Amino acid sequence: MELDKSLKVDFLSEIKGIIQQARTNAVRSVDFCRVQMYWTLGKRIFEEEQDGKERADYGAYLLKNLSKELVPEFGSGFSYRQLAFCRQFYKTYPIVNALRSQFNWTQYRLLIQIDNPDKREYYELEAMNNCWTARELERQINSGLYERLLLSNDKEAVLAVARRERIPETPLEIIKDPMVLEFLGLKKEAAYYEKDLEQALITHLQDFLLELGNGFSFVARQKRLLLEDDEFFADLIFYNRLLRCFVVIELKTRKITHEDIGQLQMYVNYYDREEKLPEENPTIGILLCADKNNMVVRYSLPENNTTILSSKYQIYLPSEEQLVKTLKQELEERRLIDNL
Repeated sequence: MELDKSLKVDFLSEIKGIIQQARTNAVRSVDFCRVQMYWTLGKRIFEEEQDGKERADYGAYLLKNLSKELVPEFGSGFSYRQLAFCRQFYKTYPIVNALRSQFNWTQYRLLIQIDNPDKREYYELEAMNNCWTARELERQINSGLYERLLLSNDKEAVLAVARRERIPETPLEIIKDPMVLEFLGLKKEAAYYEKDLEQALITHLQDFLLELGNGFSFVARQKRLLLEDDEFFADLIFYNRLLRCFVVIELKTRKITHEDIGQLQMYVNYYDREEKLPEENPTIGILLCADKNNMVVRYSLPENNTTILSSKYQIYLPSEEQLVKTLKQELEERRLIDNL
């Protein structure tokens, strides 16, 4: 009887899986039908505009009157703004067979608002490769993921990784500076301790993994390292399958010092000598800090350092102006340091 019960449980589990998969496929099918509908509407609107109508105001007139006719019968999904998105959708993606069935209309609406073709391609590829939801895609766009990665990479390298033409070879191709941790919900003016920041990151681990990027998996928090009679505790340990190495993250809710760098170097050395397998790459250490002095970081480490990195965090999503300003400052600082 026990065997029969086991078989029935397996059978029931399989049946439930079939139903759940069918429901998922049905929702995805409906979503993509909606995408195709909006593309077709955009195509017809564009064709009507181009049918001998050269006046600049004709497009706005057409959309306004079309919306007046459609909204009472079909609802707000056919408002003036939505119809304008449809037209832009067709102009951005003129080949219907190139549309991705994995994306819903909300995701495409986010993508068509990106003017830079390389930037749009990057987010499109990363959303597909990592199965980002619309919310996750919006978050990555708003946090300036593409621009932050360009700080340490050239455009072609960033796109090549997104296209899966190559895998990252160095930590700088993955680790972002700054890191945006707006999902923690911490107030800018509030004082908090490192243990509070650590707990918040663990509570929002899925969001933190999204911010860390491709290939990261969580290993441990407050990892105990016993060196003779002395105990030390590394804040957070991850593993990156693309770089094939451990990643030790130390949290500092203040400006980092050379002592902090030395402490992290000790943790990295421990993992290299005690935990790393022969076929794995050297351990990476990241000081995630509230502020830093790039010159102090540079002179606290060997010139050939490739494994100890520092990254500032910010607990709010930057505006576009703030993001551009921050990136320009960071690039200028790096240029000055490199010229020393």
